[in-house]
Amino acid sequence: MSVLDRIGQKLLFTFDPETAHGLSIAALRCGLPVGARMTPDARLKIRLCGLDFPNPLGMAAGYDKNAEVPDALLGLGFGFAEVGTITPLPQPGNPKPRIFRLTSDDAVINRLGFNNEGHAAAEKRLAARRARGGIVGVNIGANKDSADRVGDYERGVARFAPHASYLTVNISSPNTPGLRTMQAREQLGELLSRVMAARAAAPARPPVFLKIAPDLVEAELEDIAAEVMEKRIDGIIVSNTTISRPALKSGDTARETGGLSGQPLFERSTIVLARMRKLVGPDMAIIGVGGVNSAETALEKIRAGADLVQLYTGMIYAGPALPGRIVAGMARFAETDKLGSICELRDGHLDRWASKPLS
Repeated sequence: MSVLDRIGQKLLFTFDPETAHGLSIAALRCGLPVGARMTPDARLKIRLCGLDFPNPLGMAAGYDKNAEVPDALLGLGFGFAEVGTITPLPQPGNPKPRIFRLTSDDAVINRLGFNNEGHAAAEKRLAARRARGGIVGVNIGANKDSADRVGDYERGVARFAPHASYLTVNISSPNTPGLRTMQAREQLGELLSRVMAARAAAPARPPVFLKIAPDLVEAELEDIAAEVMEKRIDGIIVSNTTISRPALKSGDTARETGGLSGQPLFERSTIVLARMRKLVGPDMAIIGVGGVNSAETALEKIRAGADLVQLYTGMIYAGPALPGRIVAGMARFAETDKLGSICELRDGHLDRWASKPLS
C-alpha cells in the first residue's frame, strides 16, 4: 500500500464503516481518486458470454448499490463493475449499525439488507451512461416485504436488460430473511425458469448469472448445478458472504450477525468454486469472489476454476490503488511465465481445491 493509500485509509477509518463507505462513493463521484493510467495487456483479455473483458478483475456487487460510480470504478483499473443489489422499490435496509470492520482479520461483517434507492433511480443513471461503454453488470434482488419475490426478479430483468452488460440474480445474501431458501431446488427451478422467460421477452438479452452462497453442502451444490444447466443460465458467481465464522482474531466484533467477507472467506469460497466447476464442466462461465486481495489470490481463483474474479472487501483494507496493482501483477505473471493468455491458468489447481473438505 502506498503512503497516500495509508493516509486515506487512516482518515476513512476514523469514521464508522457506513459513513466511510458513503465518503468513498462521494470521492469517486467527484473524480477522486484517479487510477493509474494502464496500458491494456492483450494477455489479460477474456471473451466470455459474448462480452470482451479487458482484464479478468471486477468490482463485486455491494459497493456501488445505486449505480452511482461504475465508470469511476472502471477508471481504477477494474475490467468490469457490478452494481447493486437493486430491488424494485427503495428500501432502507436493516437497522444501524450494520457494518463492522474486523481489522485484525482483513474482514468485514455486514447485515445491510439490500439498502438501495430502487429500480427507477438506478435505471436513470444506467441509461445516462450507456454510450460510455465498459462492462457494467446489474445485480438484482427482491424487496424484503415483497409478496412475490420471483416477480421482483422478473421485474429486475425487464427493467435492466436494456442497460446491463450482464444480469446477476442474487438469492444468496444472508441479510434478507428467507432469501437463501430460494437456492433449494424446487424454488430455484421456478425462479430460473421465470427469469429466463423474462429475458427472452426483453428488448435486449444480456447474459444471466446466478450468485450463490458459500454455505452449501455438496448435495445442494449438485442441485444448483443441475438447475443452472437445465435452465441454460449463462454463469455462476461463487460466492456471496458467509454466515460461518472461521477462526477469527477480532474478538466480540466477530460475533456480530451478518455476512462475513474478506480474507477469511477465501478458503471456503474457493473450495465451493472448484466443486462447482467440477459439477458444471468446463464450458459454463464462473466468476470467483471471496477473499481476493492480491494478484496471487486472484490468480489462484482462476487456477481453481474461475474465468473472472471479483473483489470488494480487499479494497477497504488496501485502498483504491489495489485493482491497478492486481492487474499489473497479473500482467507481470503472464510475462514471466510466457503465457499467451491468462486463461491458460484456469483449472490448473482444480483437483487440489475440489478435494478439500467443505467443513
